Amino acid sequence: MASVVEYKGLKAGYYCGYCESREGKASRGMWAHSMTVQDYQDLIDRGWRRSGKYVYKPVMNQTCCPQYTIRCHPLQFQPSKSHKKVLKKMLKFLAKGEIPKGNCEDEPMDSTMEDAVDGDFALMNKLDIKCDLKTLSSDLKGSIESEEKEKEKSLKKEGSKELIHPQAIEEKLGSGEPSHSIKVHIGPKPGKGADLSKPPCRKAKEMRKERKRLKLMQQDSAGAFEGFQAQGQPVCLLPKAKSNQPKSLEDLIFESLPENASHKLEFTRFLCNSPLEAEHPANGPECGYGSFHQQYWLDGKIIAVGVIDILPYCVSSVYLYYDPDYSFLSLGVYSALREIAFTRQLHEKTSQLSYYYMGFYIHSCPKMRYKGQYRPSDLLCPETYVWVPIEQCLPSLDNSKYCRFNQDPQAEDEGRSKDLDRLRVFHRRSAMPYGVYKNHQEDPSEEAVVLEYANLVGQKCSERMLLFRH
Repeated sequence: MASVVEYKGLKAGYYCGYCESREGKASRGMWAHSMTVQDYQDLIDRGWRRSGKYVYKPVMNQTCCPQYTIRCHPLQFQPSKSHKKVLKKMLKFLAKGEIPKGNCEDEPMDSTMEDAVDGDFALMNKLDIKCDLKTLSSDLKGSIESEEKEKEKSLKKEGSKELIHPQAIEEKLGSGEPSHSIKVHIGPKPGKGADLSKPPCRKAKEMRKERKRLKLMQQDSAGAFEGFQAQGQPVCLLPKAKSNQPKSLEDLIFESLPENASHKLEFTRFLCNSPLEAEHPANGPECGYGSFHQQYWLDGKIIAVGVIDILPYCVSSVYLYYDPDYSFLSLGVYSALREIAFTRQLHEKTSQLSYYYMGFYIHSCPKMRYKGQYRPSDLLCPETYVWVPIEQCLPSLDNSKYCRFNQDPQAEDEGRSKDLDRLRVFHRRSAMPYGVYKNHQEDPSEEAVVLEYANLVGQKCSERMLLFRH
């Protein structure tokens, strides 16, 4: 089995859905008649990405909105406060049917796909994989409500103050927009000022720090007392309560709902049509490698479908489409968290599968920066194709849309094409090395096109994939 691709070359001066430039976008692409999962893994590690059967690579130093490949480290991932809010919002909806007030926008998806998209996403060959989507349990509900009340209390102050409405925070965290606090200014009552007989008002942040410090001191003293009896003989220390530990992503997702839940959410996975050939090696994941539809069913109705590629070293998120009537559930964020958890599950069986690829990170488009919130994560250097932690990349991206992230000026692309003659060509129903094929060609432009293709896909892929030539 070999990948068969047809190189289409440069496509420039067309509409960009990110900045709405009419002629700013530039990319190179190829049509994948078939492709192995290992070839696609190596291609996305060189900045390529598929949209249906069309595989494209932005021309990073020319396109209006440079798109940097981004990957997350699921094994070290800890959900942020905004991620937890999305999971808790889903809990409230499933458990009690609560719908958040206001206009809760979801994070943007990669909906602006390349024009040459196949569009054929028929469901094929249902696998023996059906997983109930277990969500947050009702025992977390009390802690959610008490946490929200505590936050409201800590924000209330006497005199001149600024209140940040909890609902406004919820709406912002559920959107893909940058988090800007919504402030309500409340002035002091006429004729009344500060009461000098009372201690000065203290910031809520300082009060929380002091409470935490006192709590730690109490725990230390209690531990010292329990460690010794009056006669000086040691006794067993009590283990720390697990409730003090932050909940992991699995804790937040895989707990069961109460029996009287208002809604039921189910999760199924299907193999879907794509250029990737399905593979089932003995040492691979149980579901195999390939492209899958992940379907989200709410009370028997499908509300979202995510497309993912399961590859040798990663789960690659292709895109998500969903019923807009349920955008209040922030399904883009929720599905990403589900896919991160799924990557962890696959890693348990297949240790080398340990990354979650989120597609492209577009720093020049503020609404597309949300992918940088899934950390730890790396960006791919567009010149040397090495991974660099996103924290090191952001200062450079603040100054320039296009950046080389590798700080070593002597570093080169180690995977570049080094021997063009070893590139494989498919011509007249036969596979052959380019060194043989070129002896029968008289077109002087032929070698320039093949060389451009070879430099873009790298030496390894050029030797494995078959480049279709007329």
